[in-house]
Amino acid sequence: MKSPIMIACAHGTSSAQGAAEVNALRDAIAALRPGLEVREAYVDVQQPDLVDVMASLPEGDKGAESAVVVPLLLSIGYHVKVDIARAVKSRPGSLAAAPLGPNPRLAALLDQRLLEAGVTHRDAVVLAAAGSSNPNAAVSVEELAGQLRELRPNRIMAAYGASAKPSVPDAVAILREEAEGGAGAGESAGAVDLGGRVVIASYLLAHGYFHDQLAKAGADLVTEPLLPSPVLAEIALERYDAAIAANSDFARPAGDS
Repeated sequence: MKSPIMIACAHGTSSAQGAAEVNALRDAIAALRPGLEVREAYVDVQQPDLVDVMASLPEGDKGAESAVVVPLLLSIGYHVKVDIARAVKSRPGSLAAAPLGPNPRLAALLDQRLLEAGVTHRDAVVLAAAGSSNPNAAVSVEELAGQLRELRPNRIMAAYGASAKPSVPDAVAILREEAEGGAGAGESAGAVDLGGRVVIASYLLAHGYFHDQLAKAGADLVTEPLLPSPVLAEIALERYDAAIAANSDFARPAGDS
């Protein structure tokens, strides 16, 4: 019995580097699970569009082949709740997995990126996410920020590139003022001895428009995005497996790993 097809659905980007990083993530997923069919799809900017990919799924002996859409996205937002949900509803025999974040291993990966960038415990950190009009997305980012605080004592503030507040530039300005001893310093700063730099931790999957905008936000440095890292492929497969386990109609074939 064949495993359900995984449709690894990303946002899409006009950045050649970002597109290559996401394609490499799909390749890494397939390498970790030999025999699993992993298909490419996007909800914006790039082709093939998720709706078209769903419509092109093959028919099996007993009807439409089953498929699991795994969002290569970091939080619940419009694309997960509307675009992906609508596409899955349009195709019998398909379901959607949870997005990649929040996840403690993503917090550990962000901590690694901060270490790679030379960030010290005296530096204030803006956790920069893409942002969404869906309030659940901000909840997910705040949860991730809490996981990151468990790993390092820095002053950490979540901020967003669009659709949610504070914006990344506003968060940089707030932390800059705190570091200089202005309004908001002291207890609200978590009793951390500030005075270091203001840095941006890029809570973005890959290079692209939003990551490019971070360089314009006024911070002293910006970390690299999450990719490349094997952690993302591992989490994607766990989301795929969890979605199947939660639906009895998608029982995994015996012996499949």
